Amino acid sequence: MTPALQLYSMRDCEDQIALLAQLPALGITSVEGYGGVYGDPVAYRAAMDANGISMASGHFGLEDIEADFDAAMKIVETLGITRVFAPYLEEKDRPDTAAGWAALGKRLNTAGQKFADIGITFGWHNHDFEFFALADGSIPMDVLLDAAPDISWEADLAWIVRGDRDPLDYIARYGNRLSAIHVKDIAAAGENLDQDGWADLGTGTIDWAALLQACRSSSGDLIYALEHDKPSDPVGYATRSAAAFKTLWENTHD
Repeated sequence: MTPALQLYSMRDCEDQIALLAQLPALGITSVEGYGGVYGDPVAYRAAMDANGISMASGHFGLEDIEADFDAAMKIVETLGITRVFAPYLEEKDRPDTAAGWAALGKRLNTAGQKFADIGITFGWHNHDFEFFALADGSIPMDVLLDAAPDISWEADLAWIVRGDRDPLDYIARYGNRLSAIHVKDIAAAGENLDQDGWADLGTGTIDWAALLQACRSSSGDLIYALEHDKPSDPVGYATRSAAAFKTLWENTHD
């Protein structure tokens, strides 16, 4: 198993096309896209092909999908994406009631049906805010998944930890909804403040051996995407984290 690399982690690299040529030497031959690399999908696909790199999954804003589904699909088809994830809500757009989260779930389910009709998996990618209890005690992530029974989930397990929930609990409860995992680490308290408290994989506080074991037991068809939201040294981060993932993977089993 070789992990994918979420390209958002590498957004500070000056030449995104040249970056693709560096990745195979790091043991990375799959990437996960985001809006910053969709500007010229034909040129980007050519660079991917030249370097033996595939893009199995990509992030697309829900509003962009709803506004012009055909434009989104043109990018998806050009880059060879088979799993699409809506990744985020700006703070001003986040519901503050269970009804609001249920309504969002219905929007996602509707979008997901359009993708399903043409053989593309569609799901949600979480941050921490989906795990903070609402005034009525309900958890937005639970409401969202219940209201959108047909979508999948890209679980960012470190954000679940930052949302003060147990990722193992969520893997156990919603394992049948998982189609991808974001793999990243959280630094010890007070460390890596210039990196928003994130860490290279294997150097932080998260028990990734246990999490990978749970994920592998849950499904044999998951994308594992390395991510760091603010690395000080993106290429060094990717190098070290890909190596750490390889070791972790070899020490777990299905």
